Amino acid sequence: MIRLSAEITSRAADGLDGLRSALQSAIELEHATLPPYLYALYSIKPGTNNRVAAIIRSVAMEEMLHLALCCNLLNAIGGAPSLDRSDFIPVYPGPLPGAVAEIDVPLAPVSKQLIHDVFMEIEEPEDPLVFPVESLDTLSEKLSPITIGQFYQAIKSQFAVLAATGNIFVGAPSRQLGAGLPGLIRVRDLQSANDAIDLIVKQGEGTPATPLNPADAPAHYYLFAAAYNGRELVPRSGVPPFAYAGDPITLDDNGIVRLVTNPLPELYEGTAAAEPNKQFNRTYTQLLGVLHETFNGHPMSVFRSMSLMRQLRGEALALTEIEFEPGTWAGPTFTYTT
Repeated sequence: MIRLSAEITSRAADGLDGLRSALQSAIELEHATLPPYLYALYSIKPGTNNRVAAIIRSVAMEEMLHLALCCNLLNAIGGAPSLDRSDFIPVYPGPLPGAVAEIDVPLAPVSKQLIHDVFMEIEEPEDPLVFPVESLDTLSEKLSPITIGQFYQAIKSQFAVLAATGNIFVGAPSRQLGAGLPGLIRVRDLQSANDAIDLIVKQGEGTPATPLNPADAPAHYYLFAAAYNGRELVPRSGVPPFAYAGDPITLDDNGIVRLVTNPLPELYEGTAAAEPNKQFNRTYTQLLGVLHETFNGHPMSVFRSMSLMRQLRGEALALTEIEFEPGTWAGPTFTYTT
């Protein structure tokens, strides 16, 4: 599982400034999962591996929601989210922002190994619920004292501590984003802050009692586990009350584009992929700028960001049609471009 460093988790308990710093780290952490998830999604040929594509797409959309909720939380206490800068994007492969360097998160085409070794590791809760897999081995249970979920619980606890000392919700309500993504919560008081944090945690990890999120669908970890195990997670009678025994989930190699792993811009110099990759990066950088604008006093700019995300997908898919060397196709580098 992904474990966060003691330094980043301790920020949440360091007064109001520390809480703001922790929330900025949470924004960076939520964003950092998007390029790996999107890269894997771009590697799936349209019309193939539909269920796996739907799982990755739904998780990516909820990570965007989590980023927005973290921005709302930061704005609610008088902070200012920062997204439009080159160091906002982590280096791939490498650890996620603030994480102990236990796994290197890559930009790679989708595979069962990637889902199990990286995506499930990112989303794994402190004490994952283990369910039987029909005709397959069960997942092993792992424990760790410092998880992303615990980081959010530390943030939630500090909200309660600081709110008890006076009004910390001094941010302008006009900076709250309430449209553009389903499930958005405007943060204006302690209850709405708690609701936002609980939604982030439950969509990613579920709870110690259930693998389901607030919409009664499997949380991210269990969605990826279903894709890895090749069966939908379904309820059943008996103990445990769920099993990976539903409809089959296939991952057909013939539906996967063999994208280069961990591409860098210099890899494409002198090839047909160079300019399309530069165009993707220009759009990606523009998207970060519009998101920064959205969360810094211009919430209606979110609709421009949605248009840019659609443009980004089209540019990515065009790039993946370029065989820049025998047997290997190009993929976007997610590079900040000034």
